[in-house]
Amino acid sequence: MTAEPREHGAPDAALLTPSLRRRLACFLYEGVLLFGVVMIAGYLYGSLTQQRNALAGRHGLQAFIFLALAVYFVWFWSHGGQTVAMKTWHIRLVRADGGPVSQGRALCRYVLSWLWFVPALLALWITGQHSLGAIFGSMIAGVIAYALLAYLHPQRQYWHDAVCGTRLVHSAPAR
Repeated sequence: MTAEPREHGAPDAALLTPSLRRRLACFLYEGVLLFGVVMIAGYLYGSLTQQRNALAGRHGLQAFIFLALAVYFVWFWSHGGQTVAMKTWHIRLVRADGGPVSQGRALCRYVLSWLWFVPALLALWITGQHSLGAIFGSMIAGVIAYALLAYLHPQRQYWHDAVCGTRLVHSAPAR
């Protein structure tokens, strides 16, 4: 999809797909920011359930963190289309036609975005690997492989975006 010209003949930046490098940098920065979200969610879960041991109630904690991350992403994506990391890297999530993302579509994207990690987690589970090195290496390889699949999409979008009818676009900073 090519960008429509603006009044002055320049391409409309809102229709341009950010580079894969920039999207991966945003992905990495998002992970750093999510550390705080996960810590707060874990503290809240532990306080509400009076959890004394991290391994007791582990699956409940995982489900709670999954839901906390869903609230984080769905709220930001459906209220302006940008998380804090996306604002920093000037990336916005929009519908395929350029409109704002609904909560339902944002939730669909959140659930399908776990495709980044499923192959690596499945490989670790099948092989029975539990070492930190194996987990880290598998996750990095899985993320890179999934990101490279964007080159197979005509607009260089991620496949979970194609399924959900969303896309990542360049978001010029306000002047």
